[in-house]
Amino acid sequence: MSTVDIRPAIGTALVRRLVEAQFPQWAGLPLERVEPGGSDHVVHRLGGELSVRLPRHRDAVGQAAEELRRLPRLAPRLPLAVPVPVAVGEPGSGYPWPWAVSRWIDGETATAEGLGDSIPAARALAGFLTALAACPTDSGGEVRAPLAERDADTRAAIAALAGVFDARAMTALWDAALAAPAWGRAPVWCHGDLHTGNLLTTGGELSAVIDFGELAVGDPACDLTIAFTLMSARSRAEFRTALGVDADTWARGRGWALATGLNAHVTYAATRPRVAAQTTRQITAALAG
Repeated sequence: MSTVDIRPAIGTALVRRLVEAQFPQWAGLPLERVEPGGSDHVVHRLGGELSVRLPRHRDAVGQAAEELRRLPRLAPRLPLAVPVPVAVGEPGSGYPWPWAVSRWIDGETATAEGLGDSIPAARALAGFLTALAACPTDSGGEVRAPLAERDADTRAAIAALAGVFDARAMTALWDAALAAPAWGRAPVWCHGDLHTGNLLTTGGELSAVIDFGELAVGDPACDLTIAFTLMSARSRAEFRTALGVDADTWARGRGWALATGLNAHVTYAATRPRVAAQTTRQITAALAG
């Protein structure tokens, strides 16, 4: 296996050794693995106030330091809770990469069944994205790749799934998204991975946005994917109105939803029924508009 493909075994005993060696002030706190874990990180709860996140693969390396640099400055400006990092750990005990300790946020993972038709949730997400886009950017922010860079992969996925979804409709949507004029204003902060798994609820209401590993500056259309992964047609219309999205940005947002949904469906649907159901919903909603 090449170093690019390394996926270290990450157990609770390893996490305990890393915490004890590098952050002895937290060594005596209870440590419990959080399930289900994410595709990029293994997460443990540390005591009542902290979480520990270790990258599963090389592509997620570097997120810890970037979040430590960015999120403490963004958090006070955002209307929903976000996980504020408090420390970055070093490689050790056989684990090869930096890792993060952040403030724990209570909540349940959002679902379309629970929040899909919620007008308050749609408005809250619009408010969050409006506030995020208003946060000052700087020259050091990673730039979000444009939608056009996904063209070859998306057309290949359309062909591969022509027997599952309407290939003609997908091609028309994709062509329209690429033909829409590009974002013509200054680049803004984008979450970059805004889907139901990165939203938390408390008491049935949207309460937090997590996992900022794809945080970048660029065209905010990429974050419109949440309208097609979470929302019903009714709440999606409210979200669009509250956010004040123009037709061109909405067209690019539908393109992002289609591209990311197709990619995940091709990669995971055969082995993960939950992902198959979620991406089917996403692709179908993107086609509906």
